[in-house]
Amino acid sequence: MSIAWYLAVSGIVFSLGAFGVMTRRNPLVVLLCLELMLNGANLALIAFSRMWGNGDGQILALVVMTVAACEVCIGLGMIVAIYRRRLPINVDELRELQG
Repeated sequence: MSIAWYLAVSGIVFSLGAFGVMTRRNPLVVLLCLELMLNGANLALIAFSRMWGNGDGQILALVVMTVAACEVCIGLGMIVAIYRRRLPINVDELRELQG
């Protein structure tokens, strides 16, 4: 398969994630869309790594997966804290997290 197919799928996945982040207001859906964006970037990194024949892109994809796991842990912790305090769930209405 050509690298263009991998990059096309990567672009579609990233675009769907970006669209979801901009349009959705539920924090769980926003986190899922951020994960889609990171997975799209990972797919592009691995495609370029395969094209050039080295492992640099694969190592960077592992680093991105580690950052994504940390982001999910912190984000889910914040969402659980918001649900426990019975605050509004809409992202636009959350004012308590501002400094």
